[in-house]
Amino acid sequence: MPPMPGHPDRFYPIVDSLEWIERLTKLDVRTIQLRAKNLSKEAALEIVRGALNITENTQTEIVVNDYWQAAIAAGADHVHLGQEDLETADVSTIKKAGITLGLSTHDHEELETALRYQPDYIALGPIFETTLKKMRFAPQGLERIGEWKKRIGTIPLIVVGGIKLEHAPAIFAAGANSIAVVSDVTQNANPDARVRDWLALMKKSGDQQRIVP
Repeated sequence: MPPMPGHPDRFYPIVDSLEWIERLTKLDVRTIQLRAKNLSKEAALEIVRGALNITENTQTEIVVNDYWQAAIAAGADHVHLGQEDLETADVSTIKKAGITLGLSTHDHEELETALRYQPDYIALGPIFETTLKKMRFAPQGLERIGEWKKRIGTIPLIVVGGIKLEHAPAIFAAGANSIAVVSDVTQNANPDARVRDWLALMKKSGDQQRIVP
């Protein structure tokens, strides 16, 4: 399946297991990032294939974090790389495979590096304080969202880090195209209800359609 235009969807949960992939797919989430760390090549290929099997013939698309070789081997359509991943990734091979590429950024230097690779989207974080992932960077805040969007123009901007549903209107108003969510779903007392609330907000605001760069 060729990459969809406007990828990723405006609600963009990030999870680390096939159980979460299956759960979110059943809730009709359109874009899910699989971020499972410290896997062997064999284990990475197995989990990527598992995620693609779960989402086959559904509206859900899988973004593979880090494991670009497994993504190519399994026939995935989307890859996300951090700055550290760029040091070892073969971006030309990724693009020749027809895979969309998202890149993380945290400061101006990283943004300049990312833009040289002509990514399909740019991610900025952390927007707010987050306890799930130890970060070298202070919270970016809403003003940085507008600054990043002016610099990248029509490239979709995804924001991540400590974001809750209640923050969404202000974040979209600041210029973000998509919100990547981790703890607001995975650590919620009722994850399914929280996901439905996110999807309802997207529908209410007319954002259920995919981003058109």
